Amino acid sequence: MKFILGRKIKMSQLFAADGRVIPVTVVEAGPCQITQVKDIASDGYRAVQLGFGKKRKLTKALFGHLKIFSRFRHLKEFRLDEKQEVKLGQTITAEAFNLGDRVKVMGVSKGKGFQGVVKRYGFHGSPKTHGHKDQLRMPGSIGSTDPAHVFKGKRMGGRMGNDQVSLPNVEVAQVDAEKNLLYLKGAVPGATNGLIIISGAGELKEIIKEAKHEVIPEVNKIEQSAVASEAISEETK
Repeated sequence: MKFILGRKIKMSQLFAADGRVIPVTVVEAGPCQITQVKDIASDGYRAVQLGFGKKRKLTKALFGHLKIFSRFRHLKEFRLDEKQEVKLGQTITAEAFNLGDRVKVMGVSKGKGFQGVVKRYGFHGSPKTHGHKDQLRMPGSIGSTDPAHVFKGKRMGGRMGNDQVSLPNVEVAQVDAEKNLLYLKGAVPGATNGLIIISGAGELKEIIKEAKHEVIPEVNKIEQSAVASEAISEETK
């Protein structure tokens, strides 16, 4: 299994060889760095944690967790197969995917706020005839009054959107490895700059690269100062 985190950029279109127009969504996929490796001995299952994006400030807990890595905005975990072998600090890029791959895409849909039944569920509403004043987009009757309550799951007005949506079997229409861009056929959930999770079948070991910049200079200074303070305390003793 192969996987990567990305950022939704925009929708566009590509032209096939026969002149057909292919609607695509452009996603900035990676580079993602492996910030944690979990195994059966210590955690009970095999998985990796990927970091993606940059963030200016982190909480102390998250700063301590990342340690020598960059200040990542997003951290997501993926399960590993039994035969997959990874190392801490390795980087996954858009080269993991090829033209024609079928992948699973996950994202958070746009929030619509509180909406009525016409927009939320596609109700037709009342007919535009005499006697239906101010009733055109009303839900109408919701059932018998005998139970004296509304049954759970009844389709009524409420919060719409801002839900996790998964799209299986999405085709990769084009791969731009130099710019870390994936062109996914059709629309994917989420707003512009939203986080996109992409996963699919394939070997992960073939597309993993060693990270060029793993250590932050500021973290090195903190570690060096800590070692120096320990050495001074031992001398004083």
